[in-house]
Amino acid sequence: MIPMVNLKVQYEIMKDEIDRAIKEVLEDGNFILGPSVEKLEKEIASYLGAKYAVGLASGTDALHMALLACGVRKGQDVITTPFTFVSTVETIVSVGATPIFVDIDPRTYNIAPEKIEELIETKTSFNKKEGILINKENGNQIRAILPVHLYGQSADIEHIVSLCSKYNLLLIEDCAQAFGSEYKGRKVGTFGEIGCLSFFPSKNLGCYGDGGMIITDSEDLADKIRILRNHGSKVKYYYIEMGFNSRLDEVQAAILGVKLRKIDKFNELRRKNASLYNDCLRGVDLTTPYEDEHVKHVYHQYTIRTRYRDRITKCLGNEGIASAVYYPIPLHQQPVFKRLGFNTGDLKNSESASLEVLSLPMYPELTEEEIQRVCKTIKDAMSTT
Repeated sequence: MIPMVNLKVQYEIMKDEIDRAIKEVLEDGNFILGPSVEKLEKEIASYLGAKYAVGLASGTDALHMALLACGVRKGQDVITTPFTFVSTVETIVSVGATPIFVDIDPRTYNIAPEKIEELIETKTSFNKKEGILINKENGNQIRAILPVHLYGQSADIEHIVSLCSKYNLLLIEDCAQAFGSEYKGRKVGTFGEIGCLSFFPSKNLGCYGDGGMIITDSEDLADKIRILRNHGSKVKYYYIEMGFNSRLDEVQAAILGVKLRKIDKFNELRRKNASLYNDCLRGVDLTTPYEDEHVKHVYHQYTIRTRYRDRITKCLGNEGIASAVYYPIPLHQQPVFKRLGFNTGDLKNSESASLEVLSLPMYPELTEEEIQRVCKTIKDAMSTT
């Protein structure tokens, strides 16, 4: 069996260090907002090149808190991608705002800045005096762009930053799948007001439960999110606003601290495995991942594109090899978002990608022999088409 990700093997490699870190927390007896969380926040801020980091209960909460802290609310729109996990968009809805879907670049699967420009030029008006971009279709203020760095590759963030600057828009980055990814040597998550991280177990930097974090250069935003995560309180039993229970716990922080020391090695192993896949699949009638020349891709997923997805999936399964589709239905076609008024054919790149993308096993400990086995099975499947 070759799984999509093998967390057991990774644990066995780091067992002594992780067990020691957990034991130290248990012996200390401080489990919520203690020294391990504070230490991890400082280490991650330093690693990514941000001034502040705030640990949270999940990546979804990171997005939610980011939007709240930035003041995004009802009567405002947020431009984002339909080709992502639902949490990106459900958090926009949860603060009362409206998601505006923009199509993707068919090579990277990330939101296409050219499509954002097209939307702005055809469906909005910009009040230069007040610095407000208005959606002419619903009358809402377009307040932010929320790009996702999908599969481990940075979006065309420089272009997006330029649009945000031109139209006075907030930039909130969803970095859930791209911890350590870079654009022109700069870590993703540091280009906008806030970067949002997920530590879900299967992520490049993952804990053994749920966990998340925001990074920012704004002391004000960091303080707001520290208050929001702890029931709206800065001082115990003194509440200054409505908040939530969204705290990264000490055990998870200790585990993440161990893994953070190895993240560069793990990401390089992912890149090496991606290169092995590319070499092995060269000449096969499918599309291997595109890597932008300005980007350091960290391959949270290794995703091919093929017309023969069903056949390949079946053959892989018959050989005990896992595969997955991220994502089979773009969000604008999901029943819950039908009310937004998007129709089939509106976002063609996202729709066609959803019919053809297929993610193969990808993790640092994947062996060359396992990769060759995956590729041989794909070639065998293709030979029968």
